[in-house]
Amino acid sequence: MHDTDFRVPSAIREMRMGYFKGGFVVCCNTYYNRIITLHLIYHAINPYRRYSELKSDEKAAVLERSFIFSGLDDEDLSALSGLCIDKSFIPGEFIFWDEDPPEWFYIIAEGQVKVVKHSSSGKEFIIAFFGIGEVFGEVAVFENNPYPASAQAVGEVRVIGIRRQDFSTFLASRPQVALRIINVLGGRLRNAQDRLRDFAGERVEQRLAGVLLMLSNKLGSTLPFTRQEIADMVGTTTETVIRLMSIFRERGVIRSTRGKIIIQDRKKLKLLREGPPEILH
Repeated sequence: MHDTDFRVPSAIREMRMGYFKGGFVVCCNTYYNRIITLHLIYHAINPYRRYSELKSDEKAAVLERSFIFSGLDDEDLSALSGLCIDKSFIPGEFIFWDEDPPEWFYIIAEGQVKVVKHSSSGKEFIIAFFGIGEVFGEVAVFENNPYPASAQAVGEVRVIGIRRQDFSTFLASRPQVALRIINVLGGRLRNAQDRLRDFAGERVEQRLAGVLLMLSNKLGSTLPFTRQEIADMVGTTTETVIRLMSIFRERGVIRSTRGKIIIQDRKKLKLLREGPPEILH
């Protein structure tokens, strides 16, 4: 069991959570109670379920898939992989929480991770989504500021983590890695600015098309998300997403099954993203 299993965002911690004492969780928030109950049940019925630990060369292969570390030579990859630990998480489990101290950043070896922000009432807003080979948590680590949001496993997830202090020592003699990190952070900033622009100036159907395109670029044509999760990423209501996806389906852009969205026509989806959405009329 991980040391962050029972942490909650600080804004919710004081108002919504009780305490962890003597092996029992006292929790007055139904959403978090479900997460904790799921975790306890999962480990109760799977007490011996464990991934075998990744070998050093397997960790190096994960590192090499990430943009930040893809240019490292074998010697540097070997040195960095020696600093990594690997962890596994069950569906819905939190890897870190908003306002936790930034001791680690992570690279995804298997599965997907969503980054979420919670309002004071507990409502969840999805602000980013990461897949295999992508790095997350690094901004807080590099700035030495608390994590600005929470990271949660989407399905079963396996990551490798690097401790902030160890990575600082590694970087001291490798300025080329530091330059790549600057490039990545710049890209994240541009993406955030693009999303703000989208929210301010685009129609909701364009934002929906943009989110579906972004997810399909990462995951392929089959997207394992509910309408509620898509609505959280688009920044609109579930009812609006249901209405628009019904139109998308009628126009042959997508089809959907329980808990999944399947992209059928990327060309039409790109046209919707660019707007104006004449294809819907």
